Amino acid sequence: MAEKKLFGTDGVRGIANREPMMVEMAVNLGRAVAHVLMERKAGKRPRVVIGKDTRLSGYMFENALVSGLCSMGGDALMVGTLPTPGVAVLTIDQKADAGFVISASHNPFQDNGIKLFSSDGFKLPDDEELAIEELMESGRLASLLPIAGGIGKSFRVEDALERYIMFCKETFPADLDLKGMRIVLDCGNGATYKAAPAVFKQLGAYVTTLHNTPNGMNINARCGSQHTEALREQVQAERADIGLAFDGDGDRLIVVDENGVELTGDHVLAICAKDMKARDELPNNLAVGTVMSNFGLHATMRKMDVELACSTVGDRYVLEMMKERGGGIGGEASGHMIFSGKHTTGDGIVSALQLLAVMRRGDQEISELASILTLSPQCLVNVDVASRPPLENLPEVQAAIARAEQELGQEGRVLVRFSGTQNMCRVMVEGPTEEMTSRLTHDIAATLKKAIG
Repeated sequence: MAEKKLFGTDGVRGIANREPMMVEMAVNLGRAVAHVLMERKAGKRPRVVIGKDTRLSGYMFENALVSGLCSMGGDALMVGTLPTPGVAVLTIDQKADAGFVISASHNPFQDNGIKLFSSDGFKLPDDEELAIEELMESGRLASLLPIAGGIGKSFRVEDALERYIMFCKETFPADLDLKGMRIVLDCGNGATYKAAPAVFKQLGAYVTTLHNTPNGMNINARCGSQHTEALREQVQAERADIGLAFDGDGDRLIVVDENGVELTGDHVLAICAKDMKARDELPNNLAVGTVMSNFGLHATMRKMDVELACSTVGDRYVLEMMKERGGGIGGEASGHMIFSGKHTTGDGIVSALQLLAVMRRGDQEISELASILTLSPQCLVNVDVASRPPLENLPEVQAAIARAEQELGQEGRVLVRFSGTQNMCRVMVEGPTEEMTSRLTHDIAATLKKAIG
């Protein structure tokens, strides 16, 4: 398959109003998707859901996508501000042919992105993204535009938020509730700012919400899943049972225990896999992580007699492996969690509800549940880069990696990879001590920065 140029690992992404995230690109993307869908439907008018997070540039791209879709004969169903997994829900609920999400996830507000869901609520496969790219580059779009009655319409789905809230609540066991629980939420001034408080309150919890006043420019700004300092302090101040942090588009969850200790997605994966196995609800006795999953998770899964399969980094690749292997749960240390029996994609609110159900069933504190996993010392450094040459073509970087691997021996590992969504390279080292992992990570990062920074 040819290499994609526009789409990355999670849609198109970049600085808003700079290539490739331009209004013109969004218009043509809307046109290309509408045409591809119309061909698939033998000329029948396609219906496409459009949702967004709270970024200032979201309005601009929302209107551009609507214009592109309608100009090619598609109908746009506008759901407004909604978490990414909510757009997947509404795409299925409205029997739409596809769904657009305007979001750059955990990135700062000046970035934005566009990703696509198929009619079944799953992210668009690589080959379909490539077909859309090729049509956009072909120069044929203008000649395919209809006139008069062939132009589409736009509609607003007024109850989209309520439909998503109901969906989330229905993933929580009917015989349980959250009465008496004190929960602190950090919505990161992002797309969960209305949905998350409503879900947990309606299930009976006492809820305190942080960072739920978005202004278009404060999304992910020292808050949410990437920055849990305020959440940790509030959990301790309130003596809450748990803290839950979401990223800008609501597909990630990071948990803070009752002592103010931040947990990772690996903790959630281990806790929920153990519970599912105990209830004989873990398909094929399998959990799916990624190559970034901590060494400690591998050890924990072995003790639980659960197979841990590891995919390439990216929630879409976790899901692909889950589908291939018949897995019911998968996730990343970064907080993307997928419960295939509950949703078609990662959902921070749904993931939190599954974790809370484990706490309620066993009447256990989250710190007690998390104690099944001891993380190996790990250090991760993100290096901003000006270009992305193949790492194997950088001899000095390869030498630094080799030195680190030789020192670690069998007691650790090194992983160096370019981000699929940002202009950075991630350097991760796991080893026997904090000192060693930090030293080796920063040595490789400095060499990388000198080579291509």
